[in-house]
Amino acid sequence: MDMKNQSNQSAFPIVVVGHIDHGKSTVIGRLLYETDSLPTGKLEEIQKSCAKRKSPFEWSFVLDSLQIERDQAITVDTTQIWFNADGNRYVIIDAPGHEEFLRNMITGAARAEAGIIVVDVAEGICEQTRKHAYLLQLIGINDVIVVINKMDSVNYNQHSFDKIEIDIKAYLSKIGLNTVSTIPVSAIDGENLNTKTKKMNWYTGQMLTEALNGLVINKTTRTMQLRLPVQDVYRHLQKRIIVGKIESGSLSLTETVRVLPSNREAKITGFIEWPVKSKKNGVADESVAITLDKDLFVERGHIISTTTSPPKLSNTISVRLFWLGSEALSTGDQIELRITTAVYDVIVESIITVIDTSDISEIQSDQIKHNMIADVVLRCRKKIVYDLFKDNSKLGRGVITDGYRILGGCIINSGKNLTITSKNLTKVPQSVGIQERANVNGYKGCVLWMCGLSGSGKSTLAMLLQRDLFARGINVYALDGDNIRSGLNRDLGFTEAERNENIRRVAEVAKLFCDSGTIIISAFIAPTIESREQAREIIGNNFYEIYINADIQTCEARDNKGLYAKAKEGKIRDFTGISAPWEPPINPDLEINTMQETPKESLERIIEYLNQKILSQKVI
Repeated sequence: MDMKNQSNQSAFPIVVVGHIDHGKSTVIGRLLYETDSLPTGKLEEIQKSCAKRKSPFEWSFVLDSLQIERDQAITVDTTQIWFNADGNRYVIIDAPGHEEFLRNMITGAARAEAGIIVVDVAEGICEQTRKHAYLLQLIGINDVIVVINKMDSVNYNQHSFDKIEIDIKAYLSKIGLNTVSTIPVSAIDGENLNTKTKKMNWYTGQMLTEALNGLVINKTTRTMQLRLPVQDVYRHLQKRIIVGKIESGSLSLTETVRVLPSNREAKITGFIEWPVKSKKNGVADESVAITLDKDLFVERGHIISTTTSPPKLSNTISVRLFWLGSEALSTGDQIELRITTAVYDVIVESIITVIDTSDISEIQSDQIKHNMIADVVLRCRKKIVYDLFKDNSKLGRGVITDGYRILGGCIINSGKNLTITSKNLTKVPQSVGIQERANVNGYKGCVLWMCGLSGSGKSTLAMLLQRDLFARGINVYALDGDNIRSGLNRDLGFTEAERNENIRRVAEVAKLFCDSGTIIISAFIAPTIESREQAREIIGNNFYEIYINADIQTCEARDNKGLYAKAKEGKIRDFTGISAPWEPPINPDLEINTMQETPKESLERIIEYLNQKILSQKVI
């Protein structure tokens, strides 16, 4: 059976650990043979090699892909092996077992959902077995299967097995690991791996493959809450098609879902397939393309979930981090955190405890060196969408990268959840409707959202426009950034997360004014596309984006307060265009170039647009 061509996307990952001499590689090699999962010709290849070398055949050679392993009879790297048993697919991560390569075990084990611990019945629990078990617990693995190997060496004696079973279960329980099953095997003969043996009639428990299948059933992602990370969004035939792989749970046609981090909700209106089919649902491990009944802002990295049990949102998370970088990681360092399809720029806010994997000792340090584990607090400007690892490993596990280079991994243990919403609320309908107000006024309320760099002319134009409309008897009000931050939003700073919250609050206020029949002129930098799209979602169809365009050189020349100069000197942090990003609108409703127009000319263009698009429209 050729396993190389099989995808590991839906395979259940298990790490196998054990002392160098306890037969771990033999267990795996024989298990592949017993389940008919060996690559085509692999067994014959190894047998021929052994005959050529005039050395006896060993099942461990199945895994020994490196010449050094055959020569030294040790496994030096983590190897991934795929196999099938009773209709379930697995990927076994074979981790090194000897002291010299103990730290490398972290690389493999950090990706696993469960563990297999191999113990020699004659030698019992050694120090390395205890270290391996503790490392599994440190990296978040809860369930383990204990394989007590080499039963043939004690003539399949039940008393020998019982003694080891009592000792190992007591130790695992003490460190917080759940022993799913303890199985007596003779791996060299394949006994109790996938076939029950008559040589141990006293044992009535599960074979290894049965225990593994039980783990898959208990940990099936299809019964968990929906988590659909967005991979991309396409436009086709005037439809926005959202694509991604369902990591857990399921979703159905007409189901209401929530999109995070925006916390907006919409219904599934269709599953798109090519060629066209009548698909009505999707389940974990499936890639889907869906459409929604609302034109929400959705992009790569967003998460679609159930409305009743969404993932958490936070700017700060506490993680257990496994550092594989060659240079030490220090407090204050900025790193890249990937959780499914999302990428976050995070800062190491604090290092709580560092664990030296060579001797499992805890130390206090402000640095994490190569191959060490640490409890760390990470902070991000954006809201991180996540689950606790214990609740859902799909969104509870992250990878630390530098571009495409992997520097480590982490599991999320806690965070300050920002998704808590008010409950037991009932909206009170207005006694005067929006249409009634429009009939009286002769126009509908709307929001003219002016965005642009500091110094582009937003506030100047907003105040000129407000005066002009007021003189014409139109209900109008201008919301200016500095004015809002002096009152309603005085608790907010200028990090990306706080800027987004600033815009969210302003949008909610603007919507209330808009519903009252007032024309709102909003003058805010609103530096990111995401923040402006969020405002558009909140306000709805009466949102009009006006881009006040002036390049940074022009804005800097107009800056009488010297803000740009201070930002360049580092005296002002998170200043848009200098030390914080500026994302100009891609397709605004109106663009005003204040580098080429006088304020009067710009005002006339805005009024012309307003007359054509808004004030001249029939209100009925």
